Amino acid sequence: MTGWAGTSGWAGTSKQTTMADAVGELVRDGDTVAIEGFTHLICFAAGHEIIRQRKRDLTLARMTPDVIYDQMIGAGVARKLIFSWLGNPGVGSLHAVRRRIEQADPEPLEIEEYSHFGMVCRYVAGASNLPFFPIRSYYESDIPSVNPNIKPMTSPYDDGTEVYVVPPLRPDVTIVHAQRATVTGDTQIWGLLGCQKEAAFAAERVIVVCEEVVDEAVIRRDPNRTLIPGVVVDAVVEQPFACHPSYAQGYYDRDNAFYLDWERISKDPEALERWLEEWVHGLEGHAEYVARMGERWEGLRAGERLSGEVNYGDYS
Repeated sequence: MTGWAGTSGWAGTSKQTTMADAVGELVRDGDTVAIEGFTHLICFAAGHEIIRQRKRDLTLARMTPDVIYDQMIGAGVARKLIFSWLGNPGVGSLHAVRRRIEQADPEPLEIEEYSHFGMVCRYVAGASNLPFFPIRSYYESDIPSVNPNIKPMTSPYDDGTEVYVVPPLRPDVTIVHAQRATVTGDTQIWGLLGCQKEAAFAAERVIVVCEEVVDEAVIRRDPNRTLIPGVVVDAVVEQPFACHPSYAQGYYDRDNAFYLDWERISKDPEALERWLEEWVHGLEGHAEYVARMGERWEGLRAGERLSGEVNYGDYS
């Protein structure tokens, strides 16, 4: 981990390290771990490294758990899931998750369910150091009946309007993927945004994984894309193609065929175990995963659609 400041580094010190070292140092058994990213920028490579290092008893949090959490839960890393919608997007169910919930196979999985906005509000409360966050959208919803953490509250400011409140979510570790970051952790994202910023600010420790590490001058040329400042980041990992089969806007496309394949794989526990052995445990790291994909990458290349430039002015 030469040059890596870890959790004790100054803002100007390089925090760049490897995925194996970041996960090994910052993700601990029993932690609450959030891997956030909405539709794209979902860091499968970080989830695979957590599986590879055989972390255990994790509470996994995610606004929309999909295939990566099915893989992690199927691999036995988690005891609990905090979530909103879950599924294999555009395909169907997460079968490893369903086996744990419905059949306790191979063991039970504790669940805590919210709406999408409920999860966002929990992160906002955690990031803002608030004891709760009010939300209107649970009115006439069934979710509070299955989640006692969603509580009714009467507004103290008007004629007795009733809202619901959700508790703060403060992950031990948040992992986000980004298009680019500096070695000190200033992180830029474009395209669809989820709740990466809120989840990062709410967390005790933050790992940023990016397609490329860039010079500070690149970040300064386009500062409004900086979603997460380096001051809250503990580790920076440069890991191209780390989102596969998800995508990174401007770098590579979504591998729709993989999501279709996962439906078949995840239905069969033995097939899932074989997949984990071949594509996770049997590899040293994500670089080998990328190499094994071979020519499949050619069909996932992103086209080019450049964003315009603006003049920030030079007043020096």
